[in-house]
Amino acid sequence: MPPLETLVSRPPYLVQAAAGSSDDLVIAFASIGHDATRIPSPEFGRSATARDRPALFVMDAARSWATAAGFDAVLAQALAALQARQKITRILAIGSSMGAFAALRAAQTLPLTAAVAISPQYHPAAPWETRWRAWTQSLPEPLTAPLPQGPALCLLHGLQDDAAQARLFPPQKGCDHVLFADQSHASLGPHLKACGLVEGMIDAALAQDRRRLLRLLQGAGGQRRQLPR
Repeated sequence: MPPLETLVSRPPYLVQAAAGSSDDLVIAFASIGHDATRIPSPEFGRSATARDRPALFVMDAARSWATAAGFDAVLAQALAALQARQKITRILAIGSSMGAFAALRAAQTLPLTAAVAISPQYHPAAPWETRWRAWTQSLPEPLTAPLPQGPALCLLHGLQDDAAQARLFPPQKGCDHVLFADQSHASLGPHLKACGLVEGMIDAALAQDRRRLLRLLQGAGGQRRQLPR
């Protein structure tokens, strides 16, 4: 991955950039990370910057699920700074867990082509959801994941422990929801990386090639969500 440059530092948010000559941009949102005492690290670095794509890496030190003040302004500032340097034609947001939730929130305000959300929570502070209680107990309520119209959306969930969250996402035109029976919240992202699919997923999502994207995911054990009639 190319060296990272800090574009915006407005606590709790930090946005770092990797240079690239492509006019495709990937914005990768970090999950909560493994060390609560430090800001999360950039994620999806190799896949985001493949094909000489520029990339923005967005970290949230407060683990606020993108609810801390300034989220939209920070993204707009970072994107404007990059666009002042080069032409950007297509933009994809990607993230896992909290980062996936943030990617969906970013799709509300940024001119995204597509968003890929791996293990997003629909209701991170649901009363029955205890996995992130240390962070989510202070989140504003009610807080649910948005599914904005416009960009192509792809949601991915592992059913071993994320079925309850997955079921809460309503069906929506332009949104593909793919379920993995043999994966969990934590294992799904590493599984996709181990299968070597993330770069291809980004390529297909940027091109809005739903057939290719679904073919890749089905090859890794995913199935499109079937809703009751």
